[in-house]
Amino acid sequence: MKKILIISFSVIHSDPRVMRQIRLLDNRYRITVAGFGRKPDAAVEFIDLTRPLSSLPSKVWWGIKLLLGFFESYYWNRVEVRSAQDKLNGQMFDLVVANDISALPLALRLAAEHPVLMDAHEYSPREFDDKWMWRLLFGRYHHDLCRRYLPRAAGMVTVCQGIADEYARHYGVAPQVVHNAPLDQKLVPSPVQSGQIRLVHHGAAIRSRHLETMIEVMKYLDGRFSLDFMLVESDSAYMRDLRRHATADERIRFIPAVPMGEICSTLNKYDMGIYLLPPVNFNHEYALPNKFFEFIQARLAVAIGPSPEMARIVRTFGCGVVADSFDPSELAGVISKVSEGELVRYKAAADVAATEVNYETGGRVLLQKIERLLAQ
Repeated sequence: MKKILIISFSVIHSDPRVMRQIRLLDNRYRITVAGFGRKPDAAVEFIDLTRPLSSLPSKVWWGIKLLLGFFESYYWNRVEVRSAQDKLNGQMFDLVVANDISALPLALRLAAEHPVLMDAHEYSPREFDDKWMWRLLFGRYHHDLCRRYLPRAAGMVTVCQGIADEYARHYGVAPQVVHNAPLDQKLVPSPVQSGQIRLVHHGAAIRSRHLETMIEVMKYLDGRFSLDFMLVESDSAYMRDLRRHATADERIRFIPAVPMGEICSTLNKYDMGIYLLPPVNFNHEYALPNKFFEFIQARLAVAIGPSPEMARIVRTFGCGVVADSFDPSELAGVISKVSEGELVRYKAAADVAATEVNYETGGRVLLQKIERLLAQ
């Protein structure tokens, strides 16, 4: 049986995209997974690369290295990279899957003469390009890694067409698109209740996502509407800020997060998934996140700002509303005009979309690519 190594410098068991790779491959190949956190619930060998917290002096030292452009030295001396080399030394794999540019140089070294498949979860050179310090240090660093190593990957996939086009434009690669969509959950739209529209947003409480804009949306909506936040408390201070911001509106609740496998079934009781993501950087502008597809798999209507990748799918299937701007009042305006009949139609359209935009489709693209690389 062929051996495949999956590398991701993320918490594997809570990384939906990596977990989908594992589920797709673990009954077909011998899989080794290297990353952070605990072993995922799968028949794989797991290599824990969890790194200790860096001290302030070491952060300053490595910041100086990045500032001076010693990018190769910075990369190969990262604790997790050195740990992976030590723990995987001497092992042979028929294929290595590198998740994001941070794993690609290591993957190429470990693969030796065998193929490497690069999966870009983001457009790394501009991931946080709204922050000048990040641009100065990590933007240049990620660009250098992409320039040096992307052409050496045997194949590449990424999350949406806009990001694929940007990688092609700057680095001469040709990524295929594999959306962040889960498997078809085989749900049915929940009934619409007269005089009540239940909005929901889920994900991580991360300040750069500006979740408070959706609290602002509620200020413009009438009493028919309620909003539940189901958030992973990634930033406790930000979570407290959100709760304070929402305290005056009893229609807004914060409910406990559920395990990854229960997200869609939990969302299914709502009517509309809402996401207003101001395009403060390139990756926010072209975002096509897990939660968007989970809204669709939950058979919800979708309400979003004019994010081009999300808007393209909403308009293609007619499964929701798209505001003309990222102003909260604009999104509230299009949401407030949704009639009961339209809400039923949007949820029915999401039901159709869910049978087409899912990991049965994306997984097939990924599996075919892996099979071709293994056959070379």
